[in-house]
Amino acid sequence: MRVPLTIRMGVFVLATTAFYAYVGQMVPQSEVHPPEELTLGADMSTADMVNVGREIMSGKGLCLTCHTIGQTGALRFPDLAGIGNTAGSRVPGKSDVDYLVESMYEPTAYVVEGFPPAMPPVNLPPIGLTDQEILSVIAALQALGGTPTVTMQTTHEYLGGGAGAQ
Repeated sequence: MRVPLTIRMGVFVLATTAFYAYVGQMVPQSEVHPPEELTLGADMSTADMVNVGREIMSGKGLCLTCHTIGQTGALRFPDLAGIGNTAGSRVPGKSDVDYLVESMYEPTAYVVEGFPPAMPPVNLPPIGLTDQEILSVIAALQALGGTPTVTMQTTHEYLGGGAGAQ
């Protein structure tokens, strides 16, 4: 008995659709909420900056969309565990703060070997972090394996659209 072509095509389409629906459900999904408004003050302690920076990294900054903390294996972008210890030695002549600042304002200036130069500048849209939010993220990054040294009064070459800022 021969099955008509239209029925065979219909079964093929349904099977293909079911397969892709099944595979699509196996991909981990991440629910993203609109960023909460953060009140950043010039009198914030470094510990407060670390907490705010962590919130920004997992929320508005979208850092943990691509970066991981404490994972190994095939990674999309460099793992951030221990960056507080290694940031100062990544680029000769740059302090940890200078390296982290440059990594956010001009992420393609230094790219970790083995990873693509695909990180966007976080001070520009679509992310659009403010200078104070970036300082908070730097405090959080320094806390990953090191001691945070930045404050809201920390200055750098990109602050307020200075030299090198886009």
